[in-house]
Amino acid sequence: MSGQDPTRRDVLSAGVRGAALLLAGGTLGAVVVQNASPKMVWQIDPERCIQCGKCATECVLAPSAVKCMHATQFCGYCKVCSGFLESEPNAINSGAENQLCPTNAIRRKRIEGDYYSYSIDLDKCIGCSKCVKGCGLYGNGSFFLQIDRKICVDCNQCSIARVCPSQAISRIPANQAYTPRTKPRTA
Repeated sequence: MSGQDPTRRDVLSAGVRGAALLLAGGTLGAVVVQNASPKMVWQIDPERCIQCGKCATECVLAPSAVKCMHATQFCGYCKVCSGFLESEPNAINSGAENQLCPTNAIRRKRIEGDYYSYSIDLDKCIGCSKCVKGCGLYGNGSFFLQIDRKICVDCNQCSIARVCPSQAISRIPANQAYTPRTKPRTA
């Protein structure tokens, strides 16, 4: 081909080879980038959270993707649970007027004697942190907030993280477990 003009076949053949090389390089680059940077998700560090209430109001979802979790290993199964009951309830029972939670998301079930178990209905929880704050004030802190990864839309910049006064919200790799409550609160 020296000194001759390239034929149409030569141009097309070179173009196809170039496109194949670009495609192979792009695919390899995407695999390297994907393996180098794992998918990141938002989470709350329960040890830094100050229960300010912004999780319920600042999330782009309504209700918020932030939910109350319960570290049952720390729960005292108390009859008078400061995360469940208002500070001065009319009675120590499950009546709506006595409950701290504005959406009735906490379930109270008698185990035996004066011992009760508490569970969270995540569909009703709005992440207001009232129960978490109550449990931390007079209880052992077995309630804590966490972002529910199943419903979080994983905003590029979490609207709650931008306004969190204690900077308790950060990004972690999706394959990493939630940061759990690791110890009971002490008064």
